[in-house]
Amino acid sequence: MQRDQQNRLMDEMFSPISNQILPASIEERLELYKYRNKLDEKNIKYKIVKDKFLNYRQFNFQLIKGKKEIIPAYAIIYSTIPRKKAQGRIEFEHQNIHYFNRDEIRFLTIYEFNQKAKSNYKNVKELIFNPLSFDDELKIRESITMNFYDLSTIIIVDKIIESKLTIKLDAKSYEDTKEKLIVL
Repeated sequence: MQRDQQNRLMDEMFSPISNQILPASIEERLELYKYRNKLDEKNIKYKIVKDKFLNYRQFNFQLIKGKKEIIPAYAIIYSTIPRKKAQGRIEFEHQNIHYFNRDEIRFLTIYEFNQKAKSNYKNVKELIFNPLSFDDELKIRESITMNFYDLSTIIIVDKIIESKLTIKLDAKSYEDTKEKLIVL
């Protein structure tokens, strides 16, 4: 009830199928407190402080070719679209980034993603279930957009699709706080 009144998301109740540790998640807090316990055991002084940041949760994502063919695809963190749905085509390519004709959406092949991430995913399904860390994915986003504050949707696919596409993305970015441990 209090969260509703504050219009706050109960984000700690969401865990991605990938098991990626998200900021301000239960998993991140558990890691922080395990570390704190180790410091306590060694009598190392520390302080826990809070940081304010832009958080992100993705609830649902689908890439549909034509009327109903679902294509394996991965939307990297901080990908947003205004109306949760966009339809169109990939219009052009520049420096191996393919641009959709709507809503500032960009596509990369898994090959190009691997080049940027210095990874070796065989396909998008492997990326979905075993993604990079949140911080590493954030670095990839910045390398693609050249802008720390860009919220454009970036979609990774096995190969570029030359037909009408429908993108369904339900995601939210929001102001949040998280705890951080400082060793003194």
